[in-house]
Amino acid sequence: MARIGEVSVGTCLLVRHELEPSHDLTPWLAGLVVDRNHRNKGIGGALVRAIEAHAASIGAERLYLYTWEARDFYAGLGWVVVEPFEQDGHPMLLMVRELRL
Repeated sequence: MARIGEVSVGTCLLVRHELEPSHDLTPWLAGLVVDRNHRNKGIGGALVRAIEAHAASIGAERLYLYTWEARDFYAGLGWVVVEPFEQDGHPMLLMVRELRL
């Protein structure tokens, strides 16, 4: 969780399985949310890097996520598109990040 003083401004999760997975992969970066008033300040990137570091520290070699709208954000952080697909009639991307141990 990211805080500025006592105020929570963002969160991100490392999860073993997605709630409605379309792929049998693990682990996942999920639930990245940054308060609208604190976006574009590097908070999202810092949260993603913290999850990547934690995943690597517990032995994960790669990390996965689903997105569509934030594809450029994640690509800018080194994530790579594995495949586009459709979920519940909506376009989605499966992305991966190779972790350096």
